[in-house]
Amino acid sequence: MQNKKTLDFKAICKWFEDGEKPKDQWKIGTEHEKFLFKKNNFKRLSYQEENGIKSILEEISKKDDWKKICEKNNVVGLKHISGSSISLEPGGQFELSGAPLTDLHMTCNEAGIHLNLMKTISKELNFIMLGLGHDPKWRKEEISWMPKQRYKIMRKYMPKVGNYGLDMMIRTCTIQVNLDYSDEMDMIKKFQSSLALQPIATALFSNSPFVDGKLSNYLSSRAHIWTDTDQERAGFPEIVFQKDFGYEAWAKYLFSVPMYFIHDNGQYIDVAGRSFENFFNGQLEGFIGQYPDLSDWEDHVTVAFPEVRL
Repeated sequence: MQNKKTLDFKAICKWFEDGEKPKDQWKIGTEHEKFLFKKNNFKRLSYQEENGIKSILEEISKKDDWKKICEKNNVVGLKHISGSSISLEPGGQFELSGAPLTDLHMTCNEAGIHLNLMKTISKELNFIMLGLGHDPKWRKEEISWMPKQRYKIMRKYMPKVGNYGLDMMIRTCTIQVNLDYSDEMDMIKKFQSSLALQPIATALFSNSPFVDGKLSNYLSSRAHIWTDTDQERAGFPEIVFQKDFGYEAWAKYLFSVPMYFIHDNGQYIDVAGRSFENFFNGQLEGFIGQYPDLSDWEDHVTVAFPEVRL
């Protein structure tokens, strides 16, 4: 955030263009989330409890090449020298954000190493892991929230725009894949193909038929939850299949996605529901005359949750 406008729309579109890579430099990255439960009673782990989420992060940080990521003196993630990281979803879902790797075999090996590490620590700290799309048993009221500032803002805002936003945050898990593109046309082809295939992927890998300890009406309860989370930032963006789709059209779509926060000097300022376009023009309510910089734009890109993202 700055007092003078230095970020223009052309620079925002160029930000996507700067992500282009020649084919011989393409990489693949995957993100794996899983639930963690106490072994003795199958309750979800909280952050501060003995042998809880914080203890797991502390234990991993003792291993070689891991560096702590802290927020207000709380360990909220870890960064590995390889480029991978471990982060926390709002309800303590444990995520490996894989490094950009050359091929699928390498990312499979990376996931295997991570799971073996987690299995070793799970024996020491007496917890178990489960990879499902939706928590099969516990209600929202029985799940603890992680101490991250942005989650407090989202938690307050989500119930205003959908019925299942909080369920999405603390009761669901996913696996995501990240791919490179060589130019705008290659991006368009991959974006359209991925978005068109997403319903098929949901059907093939649906694994969340249980909610609140019983069968739900859905093979993928996780997919159902996204239908009523926040229509302004989730779902199936039809602009992707319009003739003029490209970097500029996607940037305009992101301008229409409501903000959550401004991250300034280590603090998360709640501006949930306000317009990024107003912020871009120095007209954001409560911040008149203040303009975003590129880091504000990068933060805003992360708060759009369509089925496929750029």
